[in-house]
Amino acid sequence: MTQLEMMGAKAKEASRFLMTAGSKKDDALNAIASALTDNSDKIIKANDIDIENGKKAGLTSSLLDRLKLTEDRIKGMANSVKEVAALPDPIGRILDGRTLKNGLQIEKITVPLGVIGIIFEARPNVTSDAAALCLKAGSAVILRGGKEAINSNKAIADIMRDAIESAGLPRDCVSLVEDTTRQSSTELMQLSDYLDVLIPRGGAGLIKSVVQNAKVPVIETGVGNCHVYVDESADIDMAKSIIFNAKTSRPSVCNAIETVLVHKDIAEKALPQIKAELDKMNVEIRGCDKTKEILGDCVVSATEKDYAEEFSDYILAVKVVDSIDDAIAHIAMYSTGHSESIITNDYQNANKFTSCVDSAAVYVNASTRFTDGGEFGLGAEIGISTQKLHARGPMGLNELTSSKFIIRGNGQIR
Repeated sequence: MTQLEMMGAKAKEASRFLMTAGSKKDDALNAIASALTDNSDKIIKANDIDIENGKKAGLTSSLLDRLKLTEDRIKGMANSVKEVAALPDPIGRILDGRTLKNGLQIEKITVPLGVIGIIFEARPNVTSDAAALCLKAGSAVILRGGKEAINSNKAIADIMRDAIESAGLPRDCVSLVEDTTRQSSTELMQLSDYLDVLIPRGGAGLIKSVVQNAKVPVIETGVGNCHVYVDESADIDMAKSIIFNAKTSRPSVCNAIETVLVHKDIAEKALPQIKAELDKMNVEIRGCDKTKEILGDCVVSATEKDYAEEFSDYILAVKVVDSIDDAIAHIAMYSTGHSESIITNDYQNANKFTSCVDSAAVYVNASTRFTDGGEFGLGAEIGISTQKLHARGPMGLNELTSSKFIIRGNGQIR
């Protein structure tokens, strides 16, 4: 057996223990939360190495921000784990029940997925978030982070495994693949004898690679080419506030917007005000010819690639459209199915947008930045699913379960 196969076998064994762990799962989660804060100096020391290596490798400021851990961020990680511990146990819920004419009593209940593989990039907080959610949902997890965060991930994983063991659960409920070569990633994608599902968290390249190469069922998450459409009836003050928040509050995350579409009848009035707001954070605008005509030479000419791009930076594509139908068609062509928003005072247009835009989260008069498990009341999330099976949108505890039927009889035969 390879090292990864041995890791898979241990995770499979641990997952069977978790099926009946009950309240021990919460004990382990609370132990993890305490251990993270108690060992924040150790985590930050390891993270400093990753940050220094990232600077030498030429990582952008937005990627370095994703990678950076501070005492406050570690406290946030610990609080997220505590929040998951406080949530109701998702396992064993009765989803349906009935008695058949032949007397058979049938119940449909929630059960763990089993062993979950998570492949993610340079966000070490995912290590604790993913472990906490999988553990609470009764599944073992094998984590495989990117090389940029390897020292941080090793420190966090070691701390969590010790804490889990101290609470009376197998430490192999959580495992970390320390080999960050392409070979280990490919092997994990094909570990079908041990993994029940694989969830990639990262950019479009990572997700595409996993979908194309995995032999394990995959839940696609995370790619966020998100849009705001400013309708002709929009409140401009509201629009510029929402656009500023959705683009600049944290441009590196998947629920940040990448494109703004503006109705032609409001564009001349709205665009200068929107730009003035975005100038506060020096956002680069890449616009269509009409946008350039209104805003001038400060606008970079947009290409087709720009409208398809997840910039994850202080860059925004802008296009003036003739109608709400044009806006919906543009989103259908370029969106990754994550989050879209319409700013409007027209009730019919709001309903048309929410009905016709096929994304996991569709907003009316609000920022796309709310597409988040915590904001939706789900606690920490494993990611934002942009597909339709097995889950869609923020994936919290309930989305990390499967189901089975339990049938009770008294001798019935068919």
